[in-house]
Amino acid sequence: MAGNLLKTSSLSVRTKLLHQTGLSLYNTSHGFHEEDLKKKLQQFPGGSVDLQKEDSGIGILTLNNPSKMNAFSGVMMLQLLEKVIELENWTEGKGLIVRGAKNTFSSGSDLNAVKALATPEDGMALCMFMQNTLTRLMRLPLISVALIQGRALGGGAEVTTACDFRLMTADGEIRFVHREMGIVPSWGGGTRLVELLGARQALKVLSGALPLDAARALSLGMVEEVLRASDEASCLQEARAWLGQFTQGPPQVIRALKRSVSSSRELCLEEALQMEKELVGTVWGGPANREAIARKGKFNK
Repeated sequence: MAGNLLKTSSLSVRTKLLHQTGLSLYNTSHGFHEEDLKKKLQQFPGGSVDLQKEDSGIGILTLNNPSKMNAFSGVMMLQLLEKVIELENWTEGKGLIVRGAKNTFSSGSDLNAVKALATPEDGMALCMFMQNTLTRLMRLPLISVALIQGRALGGGAEVTTACDFRLMTADGEIRFVHREMGIVPSWGGGTRLVELLGARQALKVLSGALPLDAARALSLGMVEEVLRASDEASCLQEARAWLGQFTQGPPQVIRALKRSVSSSRELCLEEALQMEKELVGTVWGGPANREAIARKGKFNK
């Protein structure tokens, strides 16, 4: 039923594109040659991006380069895209926790790669690559949360904004250090920060290169909660429990809810309403809906 409804839709092209997974913002029509950049990024090894998919439908995405505060090497940037593609195809997935190894989130880009990609053309190509990847991460039909232990700096801070929610430890820090590096956010983090905080607060955070400790991030609405735990294992367990309250239920329902919110954020009213209609067709009369009606428990827990 769902497949037929989607195929016969009268949605606009833009809405159809958003409804699909695996589509990027930039391609060769924008002067972006992805394969050429990938060859350059492969020259900068180090660290890894690891993905663990749990039976509960929760994925754990770990930025793992602790000797450099989990800075993104070129290979890690490539691996991040690979893991996002894997998550796009994980039909049983419902939620995602993005974290850094060894009690640190990420310090952004590895300077070895940054120094080698020194021309404006290289910078724009890397910008398009990471904007593509993090937009696909943001659009995943999974409810995502960034678990911020230690510092999230520069590109690391930008990654946190691609998640639906952020949790932070008491000793954590988020800082957009781009001003100090003579650049602007280039992974989409500036645009997403305005959406999160509003233009005035985002401008203060960016132009002041303000360090956001847990209390300040919480007061700004940058994070949802400050975790009680501090060690790596306990923080992850606390994040699992926090996310679990939003991922109870069948994957098709949780994923449809996430898609509905994503479309409302990116589309105009008419297109978002059309998308909502299409999503209704994927779950109405489905197993979860029939089971709920049979229980006659619409409002009862």
